[in-house]
Amino acid sequence: MKIVMLGDLHGNLPATLAMERMLEQIQPDEVWFLGDAVGKGPSNAETCDWVRSHCTLCVGGNWDYGIGGKEFPEDGYFWNQLGEERMNWLNSLPREQEVLLSGIRFRLFHGRPVTPLLQVQDDKEKLGQAFHTEKGNFGGVIFADSHRPFFRSLHDGYIVNTGSVGNSMGVNRAHALLVEGEKDSARPAPLLFTILAVPYDNQAAADIALMDDALPHRDAYVNEVLTGRYSR
Repeated sequence: MKIVMLGDLHGNLPATLAMERMLEQIQPDEVWFLGDAVGKGPSNAETCDWVRSHCTLCVGGNWDYGIGGKEFPEDGYFWNQLGEERMNWLNSLPREQEVLLSGIRFRLFHGRPVTPLLQVQDDKEKLGQAFHTEKGNFGGVIFADSHRPFFRSLHDGYIVNTGSVGNSMGVNRAHALLVEGEKDSARPAPLLFTILAVPYDNQAAADIALMDDALPHRDAYVNEVLTGRYSR
C-alpha cells in the first residue's frame, strides 16, 4: 500500500497544487494530513478545502487549533478567509492517531501542541520521549511541524518528519513523505520511506502574498517562501 503523509500547507496554493500533480503521478492509495493546513500564507480557504477533499486521515496542528479556536485576536485575517464552518472543522481535528504499518506501531501527530518543537538536530533523549505515552510504547513516530524532512533511527524506533508542503525551511521545495508497506498489519514486513521534494513556482507564491496588503507578517512569509530561511 502506498500512503503519502503531508502537512504544513500554510495557505500556499502554488505549492499545494504542485504536490497535487506529484500525487497524480504516484497514485497513492491514501493521503494523510499531519497538521497545519492554514496560517502564514494568503490562500487559507483553498488549502483547507484541499486537505478536506484529498485526505482520509487527519490530525490537527498548532496553527489549525490557534486559528480554528480563535486563540489569537491578530488572526482575524485568517478567520475572515475561512469562515466558521472551516474553523470548527480545524478545531475539532484529533491531536494524534496511531496505525500499524508492516508490523510496527506508529504514532502520528503534528508536533506542537502534542510535543515541544522537535527538530532533526535534537538529541536522541529529547526525540525518544515521543515514543512513550500513556497508551504504551511505539516503534515509530511520524510528524510534521519543523518544516524540514528527515529520517532518523533511534534505539526506540524510527522517527520521521514529513517536511512542509507550503513553508519549507532549508530547501524551499514542497515536501511530503511516501510510505509503502502493509497497513493495519501486525506481521513484520518490508517498509519503504521516500521523501518527496517537489519544485514549485516560489515566485508565484510570493507574488500572491505581495498583492495582499492585509496578510499578517507578509514580508516574513515572502522571504521564507523565496529563501527557505525562517524569518519571524
